[in-house]
Amino acid sequence: MRGVVLTGFGGLDKVEYRDDLPDPRPAADEVVVRVAAACLNNTDVWTRQGAYSAGDEPTGWSGEPISFPRIQGADVAGHIHEAGFGVPDSRRGERVLIDPMVYTGGERELVRPRYLGSEIDGGYAEFVAVPASNAHRIERRCGDAELATFPTAYLTALRMLERARVTRGETTLITGASGGVGSALVQLCRVRGARTVAVTSPGKVEQVARLGADTVLTRDELRAAGPVDVVADVVGGPLLRELLDEIIRPLGRYVTAGAIAGPLVELDLRRLYLKQIELIGSSFGSHEDFSRLVELIENGSLRPLLAHTYPLAEFVRAQQHFMRKDFVGNIALEMG
Repeated sequence: MRGVVLTGFGGLDKVEYRDDLPDPRPAADEVVVRVAAACLNNTDVWTRQGAYSAGDEPTGWSGEPISFPRIQGADVAGHIHEAGFGVPDSRRGERVLIDPMVYTGGERELVRPRYLGSEIDGGYAEFVAVPASNAHRIERRCGDAELATFPTAYLTALRMLERARVTRGETTLITGASGGVGSALVQLCRVRGARTVAVTSPGKVEQVARLGADTVLTRDELRAAGPVDVVADVVGGPLLRELLDEIIRPLGRYVTAGAIAGPLVELDLRRLYLKQIELIGSSFGSHEDFSRLVELIENGSLRPLLAHTYPLAEFVRAQQHFMRKDFVGNIALEMG
């Protein structure tokens, strides 16, 4: 089959497009999905760069070594091509969206699950094998590339709001609101009946406003946000101090699932305990979270934000575009 493989940690020179990869075969209780489209995400980039490592040796996001070559790609839409032992043959041909978190047991297993495209081969290829329970049937009428925008970004956003207990009537400030997770947070807050203050760059204000944000601010206008109940942050870096000092009200909550501006931050613990702020870490989502996401996709509550598409063979150009962050939403690869 055709596919894109990562041959080691490093730059884009570690990425190879090949047309001689072995087709995956389904194990018991697995299906092989013919990939129609797969979206890019930040985890692809950080995994390639070995940026998740806290030590001297680069690792995958789970902290474990990665076996190379690896087919990346966590955000996959397609059709079931083959069913393994124990999977009803009637599932062949189903249009599906794949839950990228592969684990068994309860939510505690989410700390170290296998992530599609990291610990196991993912969707930057014509076929991918996954547990049958991770392949969710989809009836909604939208393009395959649009459908592939949902898994990682929207699942991460949904998990953040669940962990921060965002409820109707509360105000949530969202950083990085033009990105995949940020734009998903804007939409999911609206579904919950929460008010949103979205922070983005000057050239993207109008596009973010069309997502349904109540207020859209640039970074320089941040102090105009006033006190908010929750901050949902995917940026990190120097911004954290201002968010805790000036933006979150006493007894508020700060939840993070990313650090685009840098993972090492300055934290004044006095602000934390005197204002009684909760700091909450969040990552990806459970199988139950993904089932809830599928419900919201099917009932039309969420809008797919597809910025651009590329053919699989142009993966390097697609990831270069993705890394520029000059778009709103996400970028997809189409298999053709």
